[in-house]
Amino acid sequence: MDRVLYLASSAGKEIMFAQTQNANNLANANTVGFKEDLAYAQSLPVYGPGHDSRTYSLTKGIGSDVTAGALMNTGRDLDVAINGKGWFAVQGMDGKEAYTRAGDLRITPAGMLTTAAGHPVIGNSGGPVTIPPYEKLDIGADGTITIRPLGQAASALAVVDRIKMVLPDEADVSKGEDGLFRRNDGTTAVADGRVGLVSGMLESSNVNVVDSMVNMMSLAKKFEMQIKVMESANQLDTASQQIMKLS
Repeated sequence: MDRVLYLASSAGKEIMFAQTQNANNLANANTVGFKEDLAYAQSLPVYGPGHDSRTYSLTKGIGSDVTAGALMNTGRDLDVAINGKGWFAVQGMDGKEAYTRAGDLRITPAGMLTTAAGHPVIGNSGGPVTIPPYEKLDIGADGTITIRPLGQAASALAVVDRIKMVLPDEADVSKGEDGLFRRNDGTTAVADGRVGLVSGMLESSNVNVVDSMVNMMSLAKKFEMQIKVMESANQLDTASQQIMKLS
């Protein structure tokens, strides 16, 4: 019975891992620019004494679905979305450059341009973008930030910086625990003029809520099946012990 219990318990553990990942996707269904995490189950043989007639499952993460989400019109000056492929460059909590599709920008009291999650937006100058006091702000399709300084005439426009946007190969980036993407080799991508944005728009999450709900129910059913297998193995083990006592 030990092998049966091992196989059922290992399968239950992997199902719980997949369920956790699926639940995280559902929790971020309304998160701006979120990319769905993907996973797959692999069958591996159980090695040991006797004939190799059993397999156990192993669930692995295979990255994220970087398909673009739908664009939502907000009309807000600081809301921007990548038009097509590409990423915004931001500064992670570790101080290193990372990438995101979330364009719900904010300006801190100190004038620093950040995402809603608090990550400073990097400009083409190489450092975080800082916005001086202004009366009007405009972000162009190429990421150029233009303002009318506070107290200046309508014709007195000033270019502050240009948001750094990059276009690394999708296979070369992966998501970290903080939800930001980074290049697998640890290097930073160069600004790419082919990447553009649209102002007054936000990109929604690419999580399909219906598919995730169906997957959640399917995983719950599979976990229940493994519990039943373990219960049956326990009953068989108890019956075997009683037979041994009679003999």
